[in-house]
Amino acid sequence: MQTEINECLNVLKKGGIILYPTDTVWGIGCDATNYEAVDKIFKLKKRASNKSMISLVNDFKMLNQYIEDVPEVTYDIIKYATTPTTIIYDRPLHVAENLIAEDNSIGIRVVRDGFVSKLIKKFKKPIVSTSANLTGKATPNNFKEINKIILEGVDYVVPLNQQTKPSKPSSIIKIKTNGSVSVIRK
Repeated sequence: MQTEINECLNVLKKGGIILYPTDTVWGIGCDATNYEAVDKIFKLKKRASNKSMISLVNDFKMLNQYIEDVPEVTYDIIKYATTPTTIIYDRPLHVAENLIAEDNSIGIRVVRDGFVSKLIKKFKKPIVSTSANLTGKATPNNFKEINKIILEGVDYVVPLNQQTKPSKPSSIIKIKTNGSVSVIRK
């Protein structure tokens, strides 16, 4: 696993994009603070620039560095969630502008998965995570379903977990700064 982490770090630090197994589905990722790298993902997926993408962090400390005011309820939601849960927050900080939605929000998930968590910890910054599909096409359930355009369009494909069982996207919850919560996707 260390070899794969090192390869990812080399690509991410150079502004490249990776295809990697996340705690949910296969994702396309890059440095969430690098505007040009984020733009590469938009172009590869043929995704409209007004459609946001989520980012992954590995702990609460990192989360607090990239959100101006994390509502208190967030900690309980993440702590007690039984499945991977992405939370949309108001007022992101220090991320690429093209990751921020028109309403000044961003989706971030705290990951606990071994590979992804270790990668983010070594990288010391959030990593973009968007499903490994072209816009308008179904999210691949496993590595074998990933479109050839995606496979050839990234700078590095992580050779881990390519034979694993199908997975599904995370739940998505929106938390406003005032603490109000709404479920976007179960």
